[in-house]
Amino acid sequence: MKKLYTAEAVVSGGRNGKAVTSDNALNIELRSPVQMGGEPGKYTNPEQLFACGYAACFESALEMHARLLKINTGKTQITARVHLNSSDDDGFFLSVDLNVKIPEATKEQAEELVKLAHQTCPYSKAVRNNIEVSLSVN
Repeated sequence: MKKLYTAEAVVSGGRNGKAVTSDNALNIELRSPVQMGGEPGKYTNPEQLFACGYAACFESALEMHARLLKINTGKTQITARVHLNSSDDDGFFLSVDLNVKIPEATKEQAEELVKLAHQTCPYSKAVRNNIEVSLSVN
């Protein structure tokens, strides 16, 4: 294994704290979502950060496969919805819906690209067989 890049962030205070990356490019206040009793305001939470990371990574994997297969996609867009769920049995757990828009590809091409991206995206690999991921193509 060859490490290509290491991201580093320090969080203090958990869901109601602060997150800072080692290069200070991200320096944000975290709060629980309002729906979970958090403060209203311009704050973010771990689920939003995960949604951003997953969507960006997935789109990059999709674009790589489009280039390899010479498929014109137009301006793609990934909407990631990360759900924080609870159950009596398992406590808290995540699930994800990824909605993919590939305006200039055929439906068949888009579905193939999404399938390939889901196989190679590092986030998809990390959560495979651990959390439910629903994929849809528009």
